[in-house]
Amino acid sequence: MSENSPETNEVKTTRIVAGQKPRRKIRGIEIAAIVAIIALIGSGAAVASVVSRNDNSAVAAPTEAGTLKLGYFANVTHSPALIGVNNGIIAKSLGDTKLETQVFNAGPSAIEALNAGAIDAAYLGPNPAINSFVKSGGESIRIIAGATSGGAQLVVRPEITTAAALKGKVLATPQLGGTQDVALRSWLAGEGFATTPSGGGDVTINPTDNASTLKLFQEGKIDGAWLPEPWASRLVIEAGAKVLVNEADLWDKGEFATTILIVSKSYLEKHPDTVEALLAGNAESIDWLNAHPKDAPTAINAALKAQAGKALAPEVIERSLTELKFSTDPLAATFPKLLQDGVTAGVGTEANLSGIFELDPLNKVLAKNGQAEVSAGGLD
Repeated sequence: MSENSPETNEVKTTRIVAGQKPRRKIRGIEIAAIVAIIALIGSGAAVASVVSRNDNSAVAAPTEAGTLKLGYFANVTHSPALIGVNNGIIAKSLGDTKLETQVFNAGPSAIEALNAGAIDAAYLGPNPAINSFVKSGGESIRIIAGATSGGAQLVVRPEITTAAALKGKVLATPQLGGTQDVALRSWLAGEGFATTPSGGGDVTINPTDNASTLKLFQEGKIDGAWLPEPWASRLVIEAGAKVLVNEADLWDKGEFATTILIVSKSYLEKHPDTVEALLAGNAESIDWLNAHPKDAPTAINAALKAQAGKALAPEVIERSLTELKFSTDPLAATFPKLLQDGVTAGVGTEANLSGIFELDPLNKVLAKNGQAEVSAGGLD
């Protein structure tokens, strides 16, 4: 026994010898003891029952998580995440919960990490979130907020001036099944071109990471790409590309979700307080971006340098920001079309998106800030 071990309690016993006269007394003591024990057990069970009936909240009370693992991209379209992380806004909002981050290149990779438990929440495009929700039967993720709308374009070689000129050409997107990949394939289908996920069809689509896309375009190995900012601007400014399609022109009022904030369903159920804190940090980051348009390019560039190792040229980031709008509204009404675009592109399936949004925590945060609620478009 170690020095720090509690001493063993001494148990006092009564020795009973056969034929001993005071049997009745001993038996009476035994009976009394048994009755007392039964009464005590019954009392405890009754108390436990009351606690179970009347204080379930104490047993299943929401708790703040020890850690929140957050994924995002080193893209200007992820500026709320970049500012929130680099400026310490999200970490401060989380309080005692430790923030851990991981940078991804595209949505499908982030979804894989989230489904594997490597991250708990992520900023990404809507189509990977839709695919995950559908494939899991609604058990994988919930969309909890918006972040950015706009900022995606099809940029091509200057000699390509019409959609018809794309026949036989090679284009790139960040990743198969990602939001820009779906947008390109759906648009090409509307123009009468067939494509396949394996790269076949009238137009070849090669999913390629963004940095490699810029290099391949400069080397003349691809003819264009459908890209988020700042990569569309980089191809235009640094490689002489021209805009063939601005995705904003394809949507009502030019509004379409580029970046949303999602969380794993299980994490939301276990740690709603932590999720609400994350949402508060996201809202504060967006408010900062909208309130500081002159300071935003420098702050975003500082975050990009910290996270990606390199800042952007001033003209690139300035062009990028003219295409973007930062908002906590995920534009839920656009999601049925996004789902159908995925089906048209051959990388999605018909499904019911009811339940994909959980916006009550966000609207609680917005109410505290005196801001208007956002709608789930009937998909909550």
